[in-house]
Amino acid sequence: MIKVTEEAAKQIKLSAKQGKAEGMPLRIAATKNEDDSIHYGMGFDDSKDDDISVTSQDVEIIVSPVSAELLKDTVLDFVELEPGKHQFIFMNPNDPTYKPPQDN
Repeated sequence: MIKVTEEAAKQIKLSAKQGKAEGMPLRIAATKNEDDSIHYGMGFDDSKDDDISVTSQDVEIIVSPVSAELLKDTVLDFVELEPGKHQFIFMNPNDPTYKPPQDN
């Protein structure tokens, strides 16, 4: 379903520790925008009965069934986009605006 890179996992664990949310799963939500692109949200949350749970890089991720469909085969990474500016990115082949990274 969704995979987390090693760098993303490090940042998620650090965020959980700083936010006193250790032991809570990371909820990732995805919704379609009017232009069919996908909007993402994430935060630490308790799981609900119909959630789907996966573990990647020792990070428990929960998603709703609707989000799971939009997140199929997605990779969550944490990258430096500009010097000193790091950000989570979703590499999602289901998003029509997604462009895979080019090998250099």
